[in-house]
Amino acid sequence: MIKRLFDIVKRRNDEAPDAVMLAAKENGQWRTYSCREVWETANKLAGGLEANGVKTESLDIEQQEKIAIISLNRPEWMITDLGVQLTGAVLTPVYPTIAPHELSYVFNEAGVRVVFVASQDIYDRYRDAFAEVPTLTQVYSFDKIDGVKHWSELTALNASPDQAVIDRIIPDTLATIIYTSGTTGNPKGVMLTHNNIASNVRDSMPAFSFADPSGKALSFLPLNHIFERMVTYVYLNSGVAVYYAESMDTIGANLKEVKPIVFTTVPRLLEKVYERIMNTGMELTGIKKKLFFWALALGKQYDNVNHGSLWYRLQLWLANKIIFNKWREALGGNVKAIVTGSAACQERLARIFSSAGIVIMEGYGLTETSPVVSVNRFESENRRIGSIGPLIDNVEVKLAEDGEILVKGPNVTIGYYKHPELTAEAMKDGWFQTGDIGQWVEGRFLKITDRKKEIFKTSGGKYVAPQAVENRMKESPYIEQMMVVGAGMKFVAALIVPSFMQLRKYLRDQTGKETTLTDAKLVKQPEVIDLIQKQVDKYNQFFSHPEQVKKFVLMPREWTIDTEELTPSLKIKRKVITQKFQKEIDGIYEGV
Repeated sequence: MIKRLFDIVKRRNDEAPDAVMLAAKENGQWRTYSCREVWETANKLAGGLEANGVKTESLDIEQQEKIAIISLNRPEWMITDLGVQLTGAVLTPVYPTIAPHELSYVFNEAGVRVVFVASQDIYDRYRDAFAEVPTLTQVYSFDKIDGVKHWSELTALNASPDQAVIDRIIPDTLATIIYTSGTTGNPKGVMLTHNNIASNVRDSMPAFSFADPSGKALSFLPLNHIFERMVTYVYLNSGVAVYYAESMDTIGANLKEVKPIVFTTVPRLLEKVYERIMNTGMELTGIKKKLFFWALALGKQYDNVNHGSLWYRLQLWLANKIIFNKWREALGGNVKAIVTGSAACQERLARIFSSAGIVIMEGYGLTETSPVVSVNRFESENRRIGSIGPLIDNVEVKLAEDGEILVKGPNVTIGYYKHPELTAEAMKDGWFQTGDIGQWVEGRFLKITDRKKEIFKTSGGKYVAPQAVENRMKESPYIEQMMVVGAGMKFVAALIVPSFMQLRKYLRDQTGKETTLTDAKLVKQPEVIDLIQKQVDKYNQFFSHPEQVKKFVLMPREWTIDTEELTPSLKIKRKVITQKFQKEIDGIYEGV
């Protein structure tokens, strides 16, 4: 049974040393790393770190060394994770776009002593922040950077890790501290042990029944989030080779090259894939265009439980032969499943992709739960569109009186680093309080209805769950992002980021020529405002009168991680957006 994370890689090395474990593009070519190379390099890295002063005298949390990594996904990331584990130290990964002041806060609180940076641009971004961290004594890089020690200096020592330290590492040993940016306040350091993550790997394995050792996975979600990191260990445990996408911009090309059987994503990226498919369909003409939208209409009706009439199933079979097969080819031709989490996935997308033979496995979890609590399975009987699936093994859930989801299991964090008061606040009689409101479907499928802290009351005393409204409205091809407002106000309103690409296409179709207007000017055009109003009216019918969006303001640009309106996992930061656009919000309610 898996008890320590690095034992997964050790076992793979013992069983299939020459099998491909990791791969990445280097100098324009895919470079593979065998199980043997990954394991041996991790051991050399651990030995090198120990030879350079990383000492584990005690596995008491405060005594463990804290080692950070700031890098996009690449084989060196996982090798560093393994090497750090073998020293008994604690990996503290940081997202490469975190603000420098946040980085110095995290590093100082954690007491980071060693940091690995991927590249010149990352080093340049945080060099001044490093100077503000008194505990930081060593900086290593994966790429060659002038004036910075290359990580190969550690592996070149050919030193072996201290076996006595490895033998002392037990399942309850702290493996990592993951700082969650959250949507408010300072980042919190979530402490996860080997057992927290290893148990989640074990208990998630049955959901990956389709994974076979001949398959590949494409990885592009950030490894510094526990979702991609834990799933990577599931892949490794299954013998699936992990290929790292070059960047977010090359995912399409990398999918065609790698031909993966699976990849993980967040709904925001899945929406963008769908938008690209839709744009392709809109460019078609004549019978091809009619067939495309005929297939799309069939996909929207898809239900994996109620398969429909014989006539519907026959049409869907034909649509898969002539239309959806091209979708599968665009994803490499071998994709069996896409695992999605972090936020609610639009039901429409789950239906359409699943109808095309690409199973959407929507799941649920938090950093504090390592992360998986529930997930829709590959097998149809354990999958319900619109839910976040049945619970994984050994995880318990109960709903509080107000509907809050409470979780108990071996995957639940041991607490927040240096913040026992936050730990006590999050735990209630041994149950972790997720802050999410949920309900049961058919008695065994969990469904999220909203975030507890995000539900608000209008001045009329009516409760509004903003996520439900936002997720439905974003089904419109013209609405890219949205934030519902109205706490304490007479009515519900919204800030809307339109799909600028779709707006331009709409205007081109209306006028027969391309618009030269900037995004900022585009959102002020009467025909654009009228178009979005029609979209809002269309989706308002699904909500009660107090929940309906009565007014809106169009935003002149997209919300991004870099501009700090989104978290690294692409959730909107409501507090930040409210502060940045308070003038626009006030304008909505002026004179009301």
